[in-house]
Amino acid sequence: MPRLASDLTGFVNQRLNEVGPSGIRAFDQKISKIPGIVKLTIGEPDLNTPEHVKQAAIRSIAENDSHYSAQKGTPALRQAISHYLKRSQNLDYDWETEIVATVGATEALTATTFAMLNPGDKVIVPTPTFALYFPIITLTGASVVMVDTSQDDFILTPERLEEVLEREGDAVKAVLLNYPSNPTGVEYDHETVKGLAQVIREHHLYAISDEIYNELTYDVGHYSIACEIPERTILINGLSKSHAMTGYRMGYIVAPAGFIANATKMHAFMVTAPSNPAQAAAAEALENGAADPIAAKAIYQRRRDFIRDALAEMGIETVAPNGAFYIFAKIPESYGQDDVAFAENLAEQARVGGTPGSAFGAGGEGYIRFSYAASDEKLSLAMSRMKQFIETAVTVD
Repeated sequence: MPRLASDLTGFVNQRLNEVGPSGIRAFDQKISKIPGIVKLTIGEPDLNTPEHVKQAAIRSIAENDSHYSAQKGTPALRQAISHYLKRSQNLDYDWETEIVATVGATEALTATTFAMLNPGDKVIVPTPTFALYFPIITLTGASVVMVDTSQDDFILTPERLEEVLEREGDAVKAVLLNYPSNPTGVEYDHETVKGLAQVIREHHLYAISDEIYNELTYDVGHYSIACEIPERTILINGLSKSHAMTGYRMGYIVAPAGFIANATKMHAFMVTAPSNPAQAAAAEALENGAADPIAAKAIYQRRRDFIRDALAEMGIETVAPNGAFYIFAKIPESYGQDDVAFAENLAEQARVGGTPGSAFGAGGEGYIRFSYAASDEKLSLAMSRMKQFIETAVTVD
């Protein structure tokens, strides 16, 4: 096997060297070696992709739909996205000029940030949040301005946003929102969204809104910030969570045509176009799969209630989750803020895997995230093991 020539070892992207690997994935890989561990670490539905969606992908393959699609995505998919947004949020987007189908929401976010940002720009990111945002912003040469929301019930309030903008100055180009939130499960209410939209408008900013969990809310409705400031919003979404399609890698960007032109250019440089069978499946899910997330949501809500009640019985405080499929739990006081030590001990001694809250940025310290997108049997076993661990755990120094 060849080794890299010694005189080439420094020939790397220096910005890439500035960012570490995903803390979520790194911790998951570390504990995966523990025999018999029950992992509640990765946010991936354990449910199957709906049958009618799978059949759409199969038909695409059988019909030899094997050539490049349009770079923005097939007309059928972009029309389905447009119809879905009108039906679900009363948002009007032109399928030809204002929508790009991407290889998952991850590519959508990457294409968006590289199409928007320049070195020296700043992006405000309320934390704790999905850790992917930090490296993709850094790789553009822009800076992340983390705003710890842990003292505000894990919500970025309009007042706090105004305060941060006054401090950070004109270099701020965007505010990146994620709601319902990963890792907290917190959803933003209408009034907060309206207030944030007003501040963003007054300061002439973009809103990048990652709404990948919008179909998974409990007892509340989802209200997109695009309903308030469509002229400033870059809306990111996809099918991974709503229709259990993580492996299909289907996402999309929706925005005014003036931004989509640049986002399409970046998207085309990275991937050319998404896979045709995946696009056929996504179009079917959006046009004919409105009931699918409803069925999944009922399952997740039951699991949420089970795991939250089980943790409460152990004396573990949790953030009130009204969306997504995560529980953000406060670690025992004996561990202080050392969520990594707690997560490691829980994995090694109880064989239960959760993700340290510090992996999600400022405000996540002292918490652990559990995904309840796992089977009832796994959740029951995990809580049983954790209860015994909490009752017998040795206090750390």
